[in-house]
Amino acid sequence: QVQLVESGGGLVQPGGSLTLACDANGLRFRDYTMAWFRQAPGSHREMVAAINWNGGDTYYTRSVIGRFTISRANADNMVYLRMNSLSPEDTAVYYCAADLADGIRTTHDAGYDYWGLGTQVTVSS
Repeated sequence: QVQLVESGGGLVQPGGSLTLACDANGLRFRDYTMAWFRQAPGSHREMVAAINWNGGDTYYTRSVIGRFTISRANADNMVYLRMNSLSPEDTAVYYCAADLADGIRTTHDAGYDYWGLGTQVTVSS
């Protein structure tokens, strides 16, 4: 049974940093492209960042370029999202997702096979 378990969310002040982690179990991790999505209240779910099987290719949505970094550790079945210079616009539930592909194929959530339950990130003073 595949399980993706996110951790690291919380409340942070504007300008602060958080690192999200996703522990992926029950799958052959290096066969999967991994991604982080987020969904704010009243908004659709959007891809924030993605990383291919070996970390050689990454994607970031425009609003997080230069502030967020996605990484993975295949030996530990982990994927991370380091978030710096957070703003209230980053407030959302953040989800880890897995696509059975060695490359980044899509930014659409329908293209991803497995999902975590999400972790809340709130940026507020």
